Amino acid sequence: MSTSTAREIVRRKRKEYLKSAKAEKKRILDEVQELTGYHRKSLVRLFLEEARTGKPPIRRARVSKYEPILPHLKLLWATSFYACGKRLAPFLPELLTVMKRCREIQTTPSEKKLLVSISAATIDRMLEPDRAAMSVKGRSLTKPGTLLKSKIAVRTFAQWDEKEPGFFELDLVGHCGGSGSGEFLYTLNMTDVFSGWTALSGTKGRGERGTLSAIKSASSQLPFAVKGIDSDNGSEFINYHLLKYSQDEKITFTRGREYKKNDQCHVEQKNWSVVRQFIGYRRFETDEQLAILKQVYPLMMAYHNYFSPMMRLAEKERYGSKVTKRYEKAMTPYQKLITSNGRISKQAKESLRQEYKSANPAELLRRIWALLRRLEDMSA
Repeated sequence: MSTSTAREIVRRKRKEYLKSAKAEKKRILDEVQELTGYHRKSLVRLFLEEARTGKPPIRRARVSKYEPILPHLKLLWATSFYACGKRLAPFLPELLTVMKRCREIQTTPSEKKLLVSISAATIDRMLEPDRAAMSVKGRSLTKPGTLLKSKIAVRTFAQWDEKEPGFFELDLVGHCGGSGSGEFLYTLNMTDVFSGWTALSGTKGRGERGTLSAIKSASSQLPFAVKGIDSDNGSEFINYHLLKYSQDEKITFTRGREYKKNDQCHVEQKNWSVVRQFIGYRRFETDEQLAILKQVYPLMMAYHNYFSPMMRLAEKERYGSKVTKRYEKAMTPYQKLITSNGRISKQAKESLRQEYKSANPAELLRRIWALLRRLEDMSA
């Protein structure tokens, strides 16, 4: 039987099929299947083909109940330096309280209720059109230091399980502008493994004495004592000056494995989220630029440590080829320290609370951007 004949039979039987009950439809399908030799599923599709060719139903987009708070959400999102929904949602109530205290935002009771109840997925969905994707990558400037490796113990990422603050990963971030020639500025990044607290300092070049001076400067800005440091195998860290300093100060000094960046995973993550996202990849090499960077560092540290929530991996399970990761609730380094019972002194906690009460995240960002614009103008 030709295709046109089979379709004509289906067309003649279609009206009867659509009006029939289930048992009658079965009889019609048996009859037409015997005549045409078509599979039953194909016949059902052909019978329903005409019904599908009608005009599709008009579906109007449903207005989200969160639409009225979108301007407030965008302001808070920008103040959090464009944090993802999973980081922003747990911190929104606290951030909203701080912004209202600093008179940076005004909300009605109904708007506040919506802001503190919005989910992470809804935040990401509402802000998706405004999220600009950027992919920028710089150069690695680490050169190995061959001396003293036998005297400095190796520590891998799996051994970082400290339950108290004071154990830091160290790294230098070069502001070379893509070219490693000549002398340029570096940012020293010290990141506490327990809390994520970050201390920054600058140095010109990466000489041994200059790097040690930057470490001392960053350590002096910490609210707790340094108990241990872990670095990569760069010659700026693997030298007698830093080894002697750690021995004199009774600081545990360890290093990661060669070519294994994951052994310094905590500081590597902060290199991007704290240093690169703010300062970027331009080349800086003058003393005047270093002076401006030293003005920016305290502002960046205050903003990150008090107002930048982070998610810590709680556990990881593997089922065959599938890996399931579970994360702790997003908290800022400040919240992590304040909620750590007995980990830091009461005096240190009180000092942190006073600094937190006087901090304005929006004002910190405005001052940071003003200084960074000056830095870019000098670079240009």
